[in-house]
Formats: sequence, structure tokens, C-alpha cells
Amino acid sequence: MSALPTLFVSHGSPLLAVDPGRTGPLLAALGRAMPRPREILVISPHWSTPTPRVGSLAQQRTIHDFGGFPRELYALEYPAAGAPALAERTVQMLRDAGLSATTDDQWGLDHGAWVPLRYLYPDADVPVTQLSLQRHMSPAYQYRLGQHLAPLAQEGVLIVASGSFTHNLHEVFRAPSDDRADAPYLAEFVQWFTEHLSAMDLDALFDYRARAPHAERAHPSDEHLLPLYIALGAADNAARQTHFDTGATYGALRMDAFAFGSAAPSLAEVNALAQ
Repeated sequence: MSALPTLFVSHGSPLLAVDPGRTGPLLAALGRAMPRPREILVISPHWSTPTPRVGSLAQQRTIHDFGGFPRELYALEYPAAGAPALAERTVQMLRDAGLSATTDDQWGLDHGAWVPLRYLYPDADVPVTQLSLQRHMSPAYQYRLGQHLAPLAQEGVLIVASGSFTHNLHEVFRAPSDDRADAPYLAEFVQWFTEHLSAMDLDALFDYRARAPHAERAHPSDEHLLPLYIALGAADNAARQTHFDTGATYGALRMDAFAFGSAAPSLAEVNALAQ
């Protein structure tokens, strides 16, 4: 089997589950454009642990890890099968790399995982498990962790790193509901990051908080960007990239997605399927 691409997707607000905007159709088309995976390993910023943990449930549990949203959101389920054998394989790979990884039989899929998966694979017919994030660790650590996971993409496993290309909730909550124009600084941050990403300038990317314009405003804390580095490290050819620009929601949450690797579908391929 040829390698699957690795993905970074922005999941935005939990409301994405019922209000697809531009992101939902893009994710649905992206799912159709790729070879069907055997299993999915998803990483979300909403499950963070000191050392890696991988969910081992045989049947996934949908976690509604949010409050104050419409009742309809809490009725949604993503009833995918779990992937306990993939969990064991992932743990062993990380242990072989010297990390203190373990399985976890309590966690299911939080909204950073199941919301984008509802669009990528709406029938919930691909077994999936979730890997926890070490949010206190650096971008360089996340990239190396991704490198340890790279063999999975050769084995039919789709690695989906979920987060947000920019994530300043303070500005989301501060802006009046009728004043949602995109903050001007977003374009400068996105331009810097995408240019250095395209050039595979890892030194700059690992040090983005010091070098990128408005980095700390775009990410007051960077747990929603860190999964991108895992997807980048796990790709068989990270220099082969497709950037999907779906703009911003609520004026401050950029919803960009990326496919990395030699099998990454082109923008034209995905756009044709999104029509």
C-alpha cells in the first residue's frame, strides 16, 4: 500500500458540527479525494497528558467537552469503532523511540476529533483512536513525535492532526456578535507561516513564537497549532504540501487545512469534489 497523506485540519468552534460554513464542504471533499484508510489516528489539543496516551476502546465514545452551546450539539454522536490494535502498535512505536507511552481505556473522541471526522468520514465507518497531545512540549518535540509515527501512514493509517491555524478566544469572546470582520494581523501571521512551511524552514517554524509576526496574538497559548507539527513530521515527503484556505470564523479563528506527503491531493482535485 502506498503512503497516505497526513492532515492538519482546523476544527474551530464545536458549532462547526452543525454549521459547516466553508470548512465542512472542504473536509468532506478532502475525505473523498484520498484513498480510503484502514484506520485513523487523530490528535486533538483537547486531550493533553504529560506523556503520550492512546485510546484503546473497542467502540468509541463521543465526548461533548464543551458547555453553553445549543442542545442539538449534545445529541450528536460519532459512533465509529475503536482501533485497539492500532493503539497498541502506536504505543509500541513510541516506546521504541524512548517515550513513556501507554494505552488508555477511558478517553473517547473529544470535539477536536469527532467534529472534523463527521465531515471527513460522515458514515463513521473507519475505525479510529485518539493520541493525546503534550501541550507543554515544543514544536520540535511534536515534529519528532510525528517522525516516529511515520510508518503508520505506510500501513493504511490516516494521521489527522486537529487544531486551529490561529486561535485567540479572547478576541472571539470580546468582539460583538455583529462585528466579526477578520482581524488584520491574521493575514500577516498566515503569510509568514505558510511561506516558511512551504520552504520547509524548520528552524524558523520551530521558533515561530519569536519570529512570526503577531505569533502570541494568533496563539496566546499554542496547543491548537502544535498538532500541525506532528502531521508535518509524520509525512513521507513533507515538502509536498497542499494548503486549503477556508478563511476565518468569528474574526480570529483561521480555519486552514493542510495535506502533507507524496499522496497529498491537489487543490484542484479537492475543489472539484467540493462543487
